[in-house]
Amino acid sequence: MRVLFVGDVMGRPGRKLLASMMGRIRSQWGPLDFVVANGENAAAGFGLTAPVAEELFRCGVDVVTGGNHTFDKKEALPLLDRDPRLLRPANYPPGVPGRGLGVYEKNGRRLGVLNLQGRAFQTPIDCPFRTADERLGGIDAPCILVDVHAEATSEKRALALYLDGRVSAVLGTHTHVQTADEEVLPGGTAYLNDVGMTGGHGGVIGMTYASVIPKLLTGVPNKFEVCEDDLRLCAVVLELDDETGRALSIERLNLRPE
Repeated sequence: MRVLFVGDVMGRPGRKLLASMMGRIRSQWGPLDFVVANGENAAAGFGLTAPVAEELFRCGVDVVTGGNHTFDKKEALPLLDRDPRLLRPANYPPGVPGRGLGVYEKNGRRLGVLNLQGRAFQTPIDCPFRTADERLGGIDAPCILVDVHAEATSEKRALALYLDGRVSAVLGTHTHVQTADEEVLPGGTAYLNDVGMTGGHGGVIGMTYASVIPKLLTGVPNKFEVCEDDLRLCAVVLELDDETGRALSIERLNLRPE
């Protein structure tokens, strides 16, 4: 099974870049059985809306994962309950709209996707380690991908080692900075601490420098603007064994438009 996982899609520039590059990726990396993308920043940098979600699905995304910005747009709340292709972190407390786990089937292949959120330097929610323990037993799929949306590299690394051999891949999102530590762990789990961001890298983690610096200088909140400079698509391509669920390879992508 070949899976493409796309790092945080940042606003309209990220969405348009993803749509424009899917043909190139399919041509260069071959047929893709599933495409998963983190979309918590897809609507102007904060949250998700129905039109934005449909735009991602139209360009070939099968599953959209989330993070701490998933709930920024109130209109996303009923959408999360309604559409099983949209995930939010599974370790939010009971009663929160949406779901953190899904099993998806295409062409006879099944992929489980589990979305978790870290707690270091984030809003304190339920334990991602214990949530993973609880949820993994109910997944009826040989291959399982985990998106861990977290700030601390140590927390993401620890979770990957904790889940090694129990899932096919543990991929970090949230920091918008791609790391260079991709590997297949001893138990057969593919790992990358942070997949990076799909959008404009010429500013400050997806926002323009001009809109970010006033707040840093004065402490007064102001509106951030999504960056459109130095566009790059950050992703990984995974090769997974359909029978055992073990990762065969992980390839990191950091692509500019041609």
